Amino acid sequence: MIELKQEHGRGGGDSVWYFPGAVGRMRQDCRGKGLMRVVRLVRDGCSGMVAECGGLRGLSWWCRAAVGCWLLVLAGCGGTGSAGNSQQQRSVTSDMSWQQIESRGVNSVVRVAMWDGDPLINQYMAGWVGQRMEQYGVTLEFVPLHGQQLVNRLLVDVESGRQAGELDVVWINGETFFQLRQMQALWGPFVDRLPNAALLNLADDQIRLDFQRPIDGYECPWGTVQQALIHHAERVRTPPGTLSELTDWIKQHPGRFTFDSGFTGLTFLKSVLLQFAEDSDDFSGAYSEAVYRRAADRLWAWVREVRPHLWRGGQTFPQDVAQLHALLLSGEVDFSMSNNDGEVENKVREGILPESARGYVPVFGSIRNTHYLGIPRNSTNHAGALLLINFLISEEAQAEKLRSEVWGDGTVLDTARLTAPWVARFATADQRERVPSRAELRRRALAEPAAEVMLRLHQELRSEILDGGESAAGQP
Repeated sequence: MIELKQEHGRGGGDSVWYFPGAVGRMRQDCRGKGLMRVVRLVRDGCSGMVAECGGLRGLSWWCRAAVGCWLLVLAGCGGTGSAGNSQQQRSVTSDMSWQQIESRGVNSVVRVAMWDGDPLINQYMAGWVGQRMEQYGVTLEFVPLHGQQLVNRLLVDVESGRQAGELDVVWINGETFFQLRQMQALWGPFVDRLPNAALLNLADDQIRLDFQRPIDGYECPWGTVQQALIHHAERVRTPPGTLSELTDWIKQHPGRFTFDSGFTGLTFLKSVLLQFAEDSDDFSGAYSEAVYRRAADRLWAWVREVRPHLWRGGQTFPQDVAQLHALLLSGEVDFSMSNNDGEVENKVREGILPESARGYVPVFGSIRNTHYLGIPRNSTNHAGALLLINFLISEEAQAEKLRSEVWGDGTVLDTARLTAPWVARFATADQRERVPSRAELRRRALAEPAAEVMLRLHQELRSEILDGGESAAGQP
């Protein structure tokens, strides 16, 4: 039975109705009107809901009716998935050979949940990969879900016991993988079943471990990147290397540096956080609240020190890296950044960054990050999902996305294991002009700490900085 609970807000002024365990929310600030005029239904894939009424002790009758209607939607979320993808037809058992898996996966639809914010990545997947999957008769369908939205979608599936899900492959890493494993929402282990897994560089801890957590075959490495700072080379001829030099540069050039309040900015702050650790191994292994707290207090002190000298006096921050790129292009700032060290090449080509943009990793280092592909436990097409993932880690697919004009995404393959024709192709594909080689950058790579660190930084950026002063992320 689904239970509806009420929780009074601060001072007893707000009434919050919610489904226990749900993540999504319906929000509405009534601003003293005495009734809820609008209810926004948010469906993060049948995620849970919350209705808020400022100054009310309960919900109006029609608001209750709206929630009731949504319950009917939730009840109907247990569909059978795409036609031809019944679990019996596309399921995979432990005793199946790869040939049997191929036979079961052909002529099917594979539904892929992925971030859709980069046109080049979209074209690679929908165009180049999609065309090549036609050799198996596999049709790809894309669902724009990632991060917490994806977690919300699968959380409801898990809590409702839904057996036939709507997703077959999910693009994940870090805190998303951490949460999905806690929810037991991923199918596996499956990586060892992929013929092309023999090429994976699982000897590299930054590929084998996802935010310090062993992947254990529940997600397959897909690509690896490292955060790079991007500077306007004509205005910043000698970019700062150490954290002390960066601090001095920010103070000496007020308004010319900032970071976004999204994933890229948080990754930058994570690199800075690691500089304040008492020992270089403090953030290795499992999460430690004591270790985090000591370093985080120093991090936020540093942010408050430089904040008055940031763009617009640190009273507002770009909402995401796309806005930060736009500020560099318009000349409002002298720095941007990217979690993909190769992005500066294709973003200059697209006109998103200026011709003078150059990428580098400072002396204090930057986070190196691997992204992965997982299969939801309630996917109705495990066989088709395995076919797609096996192709995506093939030499052909990895070499294609390594090209900066395609994506510029680093390979997760052990290049020492490449077959003869592909050695030269990988070397040619990885040519770069505006950023040092991956091998050079890797000497300054910092390993991702435990997933809890990112979750805490996300929370505290808001409580300590964005909501703790007069700033507002994304405000003009």
